[in-house]
Amino acid sequence: MDSRNLQLAHNLINYSVRLQKGEKLLIELIDEGMELAQALIQEAYKVGGIPFLTIKNLKMQRELLLNATTEQMKLCAEYESFRMKNMDAYIAIRGSENVSQLSDVPADKMEIYSKYWMKPVHSDIRVPKTKWCVLRYPNGSMAQLANMSTDAFTDFYYNVCNLDYAKMGKAMDSLVKRMESADKVRIKGKGTDITFSIKNMPAVKCAGDCNIPDGEVYTAPIKDSVNGTITYNTPSIYQGTTFENVSFTFENGKIVKATANHTEALNKILDTDEGARYIGEFSFGLNPYVTFPMKDILFDEKISGSLHFTPGCAYEDADNTNRSAVHWDLVLIQTPEYGGGEIYLDDELIRKDGLFVVEDLFCLNPENLK
Repeated sequence: MDSRNLQLAHNLINYSVRLQKGEKLLIELIDEGMELAQALIQEAYKVGGIPFLTIKNLKMQRELLLNATTEQMKLCAEYESFRMKNMDAYIAIRGSENVSQLSDVPADKMEIYSKYWMKPVHSDIRVPKTKWCVLRYPNGSMAQLANMSTDAFTDFYYNVCNLDYAKMGKAMDSLVKRMESADKVRIKGKGTDITFSIKNMPAVKCAGDCNIPDGEVYTAPIKDSVNGTITYNTPSIYQGTTFENVSFTFENGKIVKATANHTEALNKILDTDEGARYIGEFSFGLNPYVTFPMKDILFDEKISGSLHFTPGCAYEDADNTNRSAVHWDLVLIQTPEYGGGEIYLDDELIRKDGLFVVEDLFCLNPENLK
């Protein structure tokens, strides 16, 4: 077994989900990552945990969804909800062979899948009620997305995933303090000038305990406070379709205009429910090893010098009351190579061109986190 999988499994069990004796852990494997799943089972037993395993395949998932019915999706959710309610922790290994596997599933089928299966199991139970961590697994498909050889990407993956997240977590405290004392946020950049309030909203640091790779601090805007336009410069795959040049214009919190390379499909997603046209999350990306997009949100939302501004459901620990079956982390990179940009808190410039420019936040610049 690759020793880096043993190290990663140790970190996931002991740091990310902090599995304790007698706690039940569900390991969900999609497509690839059998060796890591094996290491996780071994590590779970070492700490006295009780591991469970489920193996899924996206190609088979596509076949199920092509002719899915609402009643079928509700039954799937009922079965998986019963199991999830009995779990203390959850780790997902998503090693998709083809990230576009679901791209030709009809939109109405993806909608009932999202509403009646994924939301009840994951948004309503797994996220708020378990200690969870989601990660990818290196393979040829991911290497292609990153424009790297499989060997080079695998080395990159383990560098990112086995980062010293405890060190990062301590460095995040200063940003949490600033965000929780702030009211007005302004973001400026190419095609972007947007303002909103985060007054009295909690700021949550993510340092390896929910996602691997990790590295973000998030909050949520006051629901009706968002005004202006934001244009994202990072491609994003949602429900199997690649969206580029997504741009939103807001009035009093609501997305009133939305364009992209697939404008019709974009608006269909935003019309899923009322909450899909409001923002549920605002977050700073901070991982020093993640510097370019690869159309994989678990990596892209952590890009150093980026931010994501998320239409859809808010998290309970930074809750602006917005509820939706959608939670879509769209990313804007503000490093010089991607056009630069500025972020202000209460009219004070805190980050310019992807680097923090105030002394108490220097600790979060890439050279200080590696």
